[in-house]
Amino acid sequence: MFKKIFFLGLSAGIFSAVACIVYSRVYIFALGADFSKIINPASLMGINLLACLLAALGYWQIKRMSGTKAEIIFNLSFTMVSFASIVVPFAKALPLSIQNPELFPGLAVPMHFYPALAWFTLKPWFLKEGA
Repeated sequence: MFKKIFFLGLSAGIFSAVACIVYSRVYIFALGADFSKIINPASLMGINLLACLLAALGYWQIKRMSGTKAEIIFNLSFTMVSFASIVVPFAKALPLSIQNPELFPGLAVPMHFYPALAWFTLKPWFLKEGA
């Protein structure tokens, strides 16, 4: 079971990282606001993989401890952590050399939901219902 959960986390991390990179490129192209000194493809890949692998570890632990209610507990927890994490882009102090700092939350906030969206999207392919 852990192997399937691990590969779900790894796949969700890659999927969400690719989605974040595509979104950042579209955002930069559409608005001309370049935040590549703060958010770059390498950092997006790393943070998304970390988030989804931690989610996999959390899911595995919750599944071991909670059994039948694990799905509800995990989904609620992952969603709450995603919502709570949006405070970070608003609290981030940007360097003075960055132009249009007011556009930074518009780039960063949606990305905080991509790991959860990727997890919820890919889970049926890796784990059967009730697993």
